Amino acid sequence: MRHRRVGKTLDRKAGPRRALLRNLATSLVLYEHVNTTLAKAKAVRPLVERLITKGKTKSLVTRRALAETLTTENAVLKVMEELGPRYAARKGGYTRIIKLGNRKGDGADVAQIQLVK
Repeated sequence: MRHRRVGKTLDRKAGPRRALLRNLATSLVLYEHVNTTLAKAKAVRPLVERLITKGKTKSLVTRRALAETLTTENAVLKVMEELGPRYAARKGGYTRIIKLGNRKGDGADVAQIQLVK
């Protein structure tokens, strides 16, 4: 039973799941849109929203906190110098998920997660 368990496991152990979400978040920050399964898009959305909210304040503490999650320094710089100021007046809801249909091979729901302009 999964009583009171929060979050999706994505059929992976904790380490690989954490790596998957970190890589998806980094790709979303760098390219501003990613095609993936609907479950993965829904799982990475809160992570990216928190990262952008942190990126609104410029400090060394924030830079290090972002570097713990994002895998490249380019992504950290983009959050702090481009995305933080872009969404400074916005309280939240920096991402949107658009359903694209089913994947041909296995029928999985495919979605595009993208940053709101």
